[in-house]
Amino acid sequence: MSHLLHLDASARRESFSRALSAMFAQTWRAADPEGGYTYRDLAADPVPHIDEAWTDLCYYVLAEGITDIGRYHEAVRTPAQAKAWAITEPLIAELEAADVVLIGTPMYNFSVPSVLKAWIDQVTFPKMSLKGRSFVVAGARGGAYGPGTPREPFDYEERYLRDFFLGHFNVEDVTFVHAELTNALIDPGLAGLRDKHEQSYDDALGLAAELAGKLAGR
Repeated sequence: MSHLLHLDASARRESFSRALSAMFAQTWRAADPEGGYTYRDLAADPVPHIDEAWTDLCYYVLAEGITDIGRYHEAVRTPAQAKAWAITEPLIAELEAADVVLIGTPMYNFSVPSVLKAWIDQVTFPKMSLKGRSFVVAGARGGAYGPGTPREPFDYEERYLRDFFLGHFNVEDVTFVHAELTNALIDPGLAGLRDKHEQSYDDALGLAAELAGKLAGR
């Protein structure tokens, strides 16, 4: 039985990234009704930023050469570390249980929302491998950042997530589904690009559904 971990990071309740991730999740669950499903809204219920006690856990794991996720708890030696581990443990358990990790996130200031970065920091330990899992990022951007666009060099969101998932988690199966030019709906200067936004959004919804159908039940 496969398991989907679904995260949303948009500060907006009605957002394009949430709509895209919802399309993926609904299609995935319909295709695999017996599969497991865990949802976490990082904006409504943000995880705390890591603190010094967490870094002590991280240093111990690194110094002891612990690569088995199931042994991370061995790093807890003080009350402060126990408090830090109490935050991290359920987040790692959700991640470890997942076969597919779905992240709905907008681009904020060329990168990811701070609530998503806080989650990434909490669940990341040295030499931690999630190989074999699939990651799907359902994103929305106010402008156009695709290949060949003037703003392509400023896309630190996809570049960061792709490089991190591969470089640290050893995850090779990472797919991005973007709705672009969302600001065309509100910025008079971009009004002439609304048709391109609508096409981008429609294409992204279709791709999210198609991808969910392929990954369901794996």
